[in-house]
Amino acid sequence: MLRIISANLNGVRSATTKGFLDWLQTQHADVVCLQELKAQAADLSDAMRAPAGLQGWFHHAEKKGYSGVGLYSRHTPDRVIEGLGIADIDAEGRYLQLDFGNLSVISLYLPSGSSSDERQQAKFSFMDRFLPHLAALRQSGREVVICGDWNIAHREIDLKNWKGNQKNSGFLPEERAWLSRLFDEQGWIDVYRRLYPEAGEEGYTWWSNRGQAWAKNVGWRIDYQIATPGIAGKATSATVYKGERFSDHAPLIIDYDWSIGG
Repeated sequence: MLRIISANLNGVRSATTKGFLDWLQTQHADVVCLQELKAQAADLSDAMRAPAGLQGWFHHAEKKGYSGVGLYSRHTPDRVIEGLGIADIDAEGRYLQLDFGNLSVISLYLPSGSSSDERQQAKFSFMDRFLPHLAALRQSGREVVICGDWNIAHREIDLKNWKGNQKNSGFLPEERAWLSRLFDEQGWIDVYRRLYPEAGEEGYTWWSNRGQAWAKNVGWRIDYQIATPGIAGKATSATVYKGERFSDHAPLIIDYDWSIGG
């Protein structure tokens, strides 16, 4: 079995104080994809760099206290790819890839556009330039799992208040159509949705800090594991862990009938 966890931490230091690393020890994950580290290399403790039994790799944002992605792995990768080779995107620390044989696992933090129109345009720009990279990955012959905070709810079932959010970042028609292109044109699989086609509220992974969103489960499903068909077809179960709260996001855990290294 291969267990992959994706978790937006909204600050690795904050999540650690809330028990994230302690919880991680109970999960026996093979690979853990982290987003929104909000930390530089010097800010990480030894436990954050390499929790017991795991090795860590990180792609930090240049701006302090901002963005950044990481990967923990029980297995030593054959190759590590940090960034997309696009200067302005890589400056924000949004892409990290580990290769194990014919399998690639990627931690992705797609920009949010909710803070300003300028950031929404940056999000659209990222999406436009990321699309060819996704196509190349899909056509590479490799099995790929892209874990992360995609900052887009794909369908009406993926958020509580879909009617009131159709003009808001994260549920804009252009964003949703872009995700549909990944699935319908490029052939990527939304692994959680493949396993649970009708799942609604139980699939939410993010809740606003405003009001009673968490308490009332007024959430969004914006964290995904999106994979090539081969490994997606080996997924056996998926869970969104809500037993503790480490962040404004909840970890997405998916088990695959797969093994790294044969």
